[in-house]
Amino acid sequence: VQLQASGGGLVQAGDSRRLSCVVSGRTLNDLSLGWFRQASGKQRELVAQISSGGTPNYQDSVKGRFTISRDNAKNTVYLQMNSLKPEDTAVYFCNALRLGSVYWGQGTLVTVSS
Repeated sequence: VQLQASGGGLVQAGDSRRLSCVVSGRTLNDLSLGWFRQASGKQRELVAQISSGGTPNYQDSVKGRFTISRDNAKNTVYLQMNSLKPEDTAVYFCNALRLGSVYWGQGTLVTVSS
């Protein structure tokens, strides 16, 4: 299973950005998918997850601003980020989980300027 994340960049506070992660090597149907982020000098943290059945779960700091979604037909998971804040600046990683195996994509950097 390979994951390819894209969509990062430099944005201003209050802007929106959508990250995409294309999964190859396996269909999405039985995968739990997630987005994590790692800010400079900090540990990687969960941002959002979506189960194989489509149930989302969010970190408290992004609830109401970020939306995770999946398109199984396109083998893609998305993270729509609205009302971005400088503290959202981080490298964002997508991952996939199935039966205890975890797969990671490369990160995509999101920088939010104030």
